Amino acid sequence: MRQMKRSSLAVQVHFMLGVIKVYGLFCCGLLGFAGKMYGQQAGGGFVKIPAGAYTIGGATQQLNPLRKVRTIGFYIATMETTNTEFEHFVKATGYVTDAERLKNAMVFEPGLEEFRWMSDSTAYWRYPNGKSRGGIEQKMNHPVTTISYADALAYCQWSKLRLPTLEEWEIASRAGSRSRYFWGDDVEQVSRYANIWKGRDHLTIDSSEDYVYTSPVGSFKPNAYGLYDVYGNVFEFCEGKLKTDPKNRKVAHARGGSWWCSKNACGFFNSLDIGRIAPHASFSNQGLRVAKDLKSL
Repeated sequence: MRQMKRSSLAVQVHFMLGVIKVYGLFCCGLLGFAGKMYGQQAGGGFVKIPAGAYTIGGATQQLNPLRKVRTIGFYIATMETTNTEFEHFVKATGYVTDAERLKNAMVFEPGLEEFRWMSDSTAYWRYPNGKSRGGIEQKMNHPVTTISYADALAYCQWSKLRLPTLEEWEIASRAGSRSRYFWGDDVEQVSRYANIWKGRDHLTIDSSEDYVYTSPVGSFKPNAYGLYDVYGNVFEFCEGKLKTDPKNRKVAHARGGSWWCSKNACGFFNSLDIGRIAPHASFSNQGLRVAKDLKSL
């Protein structure tokens, strides 16, 4: 995996979600339920992952080595958390996100060189790529983004949910498979299952691009467990630590790739790669999927 190409604007993070290939950092209902609900709070939308032993990781993955892990079982949302759901949280609590407070959001627009993002002090979850690029009024069923790990935790605390662990996310994303992607090892099938960047580079928009940024949750085929958008759309924050994490400060982790990722840059739309970022950093391709303990539902 390639080391990320750093820009002065992204020095605050060791890795840009959706932007960078990494080596240790980012460079960048019921089982089988395929629900149509946009959101796990409005009527359900969880998959039950039963207790048991699962194989995760890969033989050549230094950050995520091949191993067996056990789980007591958990529920995980079939969909990524949407703008509608996050708006309910904000209206109920008056919560102000890190991007609003710190004015530190990193955004993208076509024409930027590879692995380059730009700072936009107007960007936050209502204007994921800055006010000049429009808001979410017609995108309430898209995943919430331009939020930080700290914001995701605040949402989980309010909703009485939690983030999946790194291991839980991988178990759910694999849906029983042992390959790089839940459908196998053929990357050419990704467009059936994930919203990613289709162009050779990010200078221009490919004519076959369905969505330049996020897509409505559930727009692509689910995996065998009935989970949508585990790859692409937005990176999903997870809980957990890696042996390579710094001992003197907290870092956050996310998985699954995003709309920015392509086959030529930051191919994180898989079940193996793990990235990390500063807990209060906000990029316009960061979001979340929630989980819950079995005893809680």
